[in-house]
Amino acid sequence: MTGLGPGVSAQTAREELREWRQDDPPVHGGRVLAYVYDAGVEQAIEAGLEALASFGEVNALDPLAFPSVARLENSLVGWGLDLMRAPDGAVGTVTSGGTESCILAVLATRGRGSTILMGETAHPAFHKAAHLLGMRTRVLPVDPQSLRLTGEAVATALDEEDDVALVVASAPSYAHGVVDEIPAIAAASQARGVPCHVDACIGGIVLAYARPDGAPAFDLSVPGVSSIAFDLHKYGFAPKGTSLLLFADPQLRAATYFTFSQWPGYPVVNTTLQSTKSAGPMAAAWAVARVLGDDGYRDAVSRALLATEAIAEAVEGIDGLRVLGRPDATLLALASDGERGIDPFRLADAMKARGWSLQPQPSFGSLPRTVHLTVQPVSWESVGALTADLRAAAGEARSQPWAQVGEDLEAAFAGLPDLTGGGGLPDEMAGVHALIDALPPGVRDPALAAILGALFSPRR
Repeated sequence: MTGLGPGVSAQTAREELREWRQDDPPVHGGRVLAYVYDAGVEQAIEAGLEALASFGEVNALDPLAFPSVARLENSLVGWGLDLMRAPDGAVGTVTSGGTESCILAVLATRGRGSTILMGETAHPAFHKAAHLLGMRTRVLPVDPQSLRLTGEAVATALDEEDDVALVVASAPSYAHGVVDEIPAIAAASQARGVPCHVDACIGGIVLAYARPDGAPAFDLSVPGVSSIAFDLHKYGFAPKGTSLLLFADPQLRAATYFTFSQWPGYPVVNTTLQSTKSAGPMAAAWAVARVLGDDGYRDAVSRALLATEAIAEAVEGIDGLRVLGRPDATLLALASDGERGIDPFRLADAMKARGWSLQPQPSFGSLPRTVHLTVQPVSWESVGALTADLRAAAGEARSQPWAQVGEDLEAAFAGLPDLTGGGGLPDEMAGVHALIDALPPGVRDPALAAILGALFSPRR
């Protein structure tokens, strides 16, 4: 294809896009247990998509020109502050997603030091923030049994470091679904005058609405927690992409704003990393939240938690498989149980053949390779089919050898599938994931970048 060619009808363009979507997994129904979040409430889905289109052309850069932008943001932030039990005077910002929230949380404290202190299970977005902002990270091991970052580990590290700008805790960690020891971490940070950010991007809404059921303390009511983020396009069930970043101290939010008037154009005031941006995602998140309401979120969270418990219970009865850690929310990591257990990569392939998409996760240090499940409210409706297929897939994977890579990594890398021609992934990916697992981090990251770079090659 050279250029755009002649224009086509809107119907033709829609048909072409529909054809391109045919190879994508379904975003509703609960068959994809990563990346997508489905409450199973049709009215909320419709309201969100309608709002996305209605506000798609509204420029959220300037709330003075478009007053609806400030109304939407104030309404969403106000709900978030109530949900996270924020103190009087707390403020917030609507961002494009968890990564932007993480970067801004780091930016807010950059002037206090150059080091971000966090656990090895913290999200890579904080490493990205350090990379972009000229900072460094100090990564602490998590407890080998609970997989949580402990207050003791943070206190010891803070005694050793005098240049820490921010301490990060997860609620929960993505990889294993466990909540770090946030009260102890925040207390250690507060005692040393260091801000503490809680990354609740994936679990904040779940933990908040499950609080009566004994969810761990994690929010802005915890002494020492200075900021928190949670995403509305995850368990807020809104279209991508919207997140809330909340600050106990307005001065921290002020440190994330960028203003510039020393040029002949309009005065620039950016509340996020973006300048021009669509108000569509914000309006969509607001519409979904309004339709669901507190009762709708409680029901959705309850169904997701019930499904998570049912899956974990089923795994306990599968020989050679275990749930890693004791999950606090709706995320599960399945690992081999013992030396002769099931290879999670083989399990993922066997589940894919049965129509389920699970997310393989490579090993890291002492942490084993796993397969990840992001359990959704709609998973409760299909949990019987899911657990039945999980047992059958485990039986199939148990009879197979572990996916391993020999000493010739170069040859294995050369044998990776070519995705640049527009074709889909191979049916069996265990060998590919085993190669990624085997590569040293210093080689793995450039290799992954090269694979993605080759995928985005329009003129190849």
